[in-house]
Order: sequence, then structure tokens, then C-alpha cells
Amino acid sequence: MSAHPPLHLAVALDGAGWHPAAWREPDARPRDLFTAAYWAGLVTEAERGLLDFVTIEDGLGPQSSHPTEPDERTDQVRGRLDAVLVAARVAPLTRHIGLVPTVVATHTEPFHISKAIATLDYVSNGRAGLRVQVTARRNEAAHFGRRAFPALRAEDRDTPAARELIAELFEEAADHVEVVRRLWDSWEDDAEIRDVATGRFVDRDKLHYIDFEGRHFRVRGPSITPRPPQGQPVVSALAHEGVPYRLVGRSADIGYVTPRDTGHARAAVAEIRAAQDAAGRAGERLHVFGDLVVFLDDDPAAAEDRRARLDGLAGHAFTSDAEVFTGTPRQLADLLLELREAGLSGFRLRPGAIGHDLEQITRGLGPELQSRGAFRHAYEADTLRGLLGLARPANRYAAAV
Repeated sequence: MSAHPPLHLAVALDGAGWHPAAWREPDARPRDLFTAAYWAGLVTEAERGLLDFVTIEDGLGPQSSHPTEPDERTDQVRGRLDAVLVAARVAPLTRHIGLVPTVVATHTEPFHISKAIATLDYVSNGRAGLRVQVTARRNEAAHFGRRAFPALRAEDRDTPAARELIAELFEEAADHVEVVRRLWDSWEDDAEIRDVATGRFVDRDKLHYIDFEGRHFRVRGPSITPRPPQGQPVVSALAHEGVPYRLVGRSADIGYVTPRDTGHARAAVAEIRAAQDAAGRAGERLHVFGDLVVFLDDDPAAAEDRRARLDGLAGHAFTSDAEVFTGTPRQLADLLLELREAGLSGFRLRPGAIGHDLEQITRGLGPELQSRGAFRHAYEADTLRGLLGLARPANRYAAAV
């Protein structure tokens, strides 16, 4: 019997996969990328594999091979469907798996996000979450015309001006999440009376102004959407270093980190736990997941050959912000169990080519982990919070009984 609880597993869905040439694979279905059936098929396959949740990538500008600016490439996938709307479309086709679309806090009003994710929680019967993201891209800011950013090159990232901008964006994201969470609580759970005989649909005393005033937002509330089924849908964020680690510790239920090895994973977990303590959340469960890009085959040489073929199509070797694993599901299971010793409670895997690697995760990795007592054999809860072992939180505005 393992001394550890079972691992949590998620997949990050983006187009045809995380390799820029993945759309050119024979099983990639590039003509279907902007159809509901394509996304429904991916999510139902992930659910068949008993995964905790899927994240769905999104952004406010076309994908780019350049880290800070748009490019002019026409040989890679460009364009996306709206992640929240995709999640809402596939929700009725699934029963257990969590649905976590990406939302960009930098240019999106928290009032809009709060009701969108609350609606997703209703549509999915309690399986909604969000992945909060920031952006400093000038072309994306130009879509909205309310703010402008300086030119920021990758090599400028460690300059004082860049550090100040990044800190400001993540501080804004923390306020964004706080407003969203307060709006979810702005209706008490029993605010809806729906009594036809008395003609009372809602108890107005159980709707609350949140009256949030911060550096970035002034929001009165209440929401127009009743409190979500989970009370608080799951909030997650990707973090690579100190400033985003603080966002995770202060605001998130799940943080995704990109460990290079066990020592790096342990250091990232420690920094997030310190940020969690500093935010006064020491008693709360906060998951830290490791992110990995994966190319999987039954034979390690086949996985290497496939990745090399994709690199040849792209014209360069694939790199990522996360470590790239190439090998068999068994070898990946070995790595995940090794990294777990650093304090990670789960992993978010990014399929290199979704048409091939998603099934390698659901039909190869999942059973391999099950055989080691490290992954579930059946869904044990009907909500995303339940799958993650997160209690349904009390409403902050409800009077204590």
C-alpha cells in the first residue's frame, strides 16, 4: 500500500498539441480544430481516462512563436475558440471531469468572469474552474485601447522596469481573483426562495454588496448569478518564479509549476507554501501540480523518432517553458512518482501531439499508475472540488449561526 494518496492528473488542451507542427500529424484533424465535436472528443477521452480535469488554453491575440510580440508565420496553428464557451459546450456531454478554461485577467473585467465561470459551474453541475493568466503583450492591449505597455523583449525580463511591470500585472491578477471570489459569495446559498404562493422569488437580504475598492478595481456587486454549486469554483494559475508563486499562495487552489528536477520541484513547493502562510492560508488545502510536455509511445525510440520528425517539420528543435518528456508511459510513471516526493500532489500534462499523446496518457499512463496504486480506478466525487479533496467553503457574507 502506497504511503501517498493517489496522484491527481490533468491535461492541458491547446489546438492540435503543444508542438507547433502537431497539426501536420496524420491523426491531427486540423480541419476540425474549430468545431464543437473536436473538443467534445478530447474531453470525453480525458474523462474516459478518469482524469481530474482539463485546462483549455486561451489568449487575447493569435498564437506566436515570439515570446512577447506577434509573428507572421503561416505554418503553425493560429486562432482559438473562446475557452469558457468551449467548456460550456462540452459540459453537458460529460459527467465527472473538471473543466478549467483559461481567462486573461489583464484585460477582462472580474464581474464578467465571475458570472461566466458561475454559469459554467451550473451547466456542469459543479465541475468548473478557471486558470488565471496575465499578459504584457502590446498587440493584445491594443484590442481594448484602455492601457498601453512598453516594448518588452525576452532579454529585458530581468530589468527593473520589466520586474516592476510583471509585479504590477500579478498584483492586479490577485485583486481580480479576490473580486471574482467575493462576487461568487454575494448571493447566499439559500437566497432564492422561489415561492409561488407568496410571490417571493429571492430574499433580498441574502444578496450582498461586496464594495471592493483596491488599486485596480472598484466593484460594488452583487453578482447577477446565484452562488455557484461548488460555492467557489476552483482557481488555478501557472507559476515559474517568485512573483507568480505569491499569486498562487495568496489566491489559488492549484498552482502549476515547471520543475526541472526533484530539487527544483521541492524549492518551488517550499516557496509557494511560504507565500500561502504569509497570506494567512496555512490551514487551507492548496495543490501544487507539476507541468510537463509529453511525447509518449510504447517504445522509447518511437517516441524520440516522432518528436524528431515533428522538429523537422517545424524547422527547429522544440523547446518549452516546461520540461519535455519523451519516452514510454511506464517511464513517465517512474518520473511522476519520483517528482511526487518533492511535495507535488498532481501533474498537468501537455500532450505534444494531442491526436496521439492524449490516448497514451489515458490508456497508457493511467493504467500504469493504477497498477502501482497511484491513481484512481473510478471517480469518487461529482464535483471538481470533491475530486481534489477541497471542502465546499462557507459563504463569507452569510451570518454565522
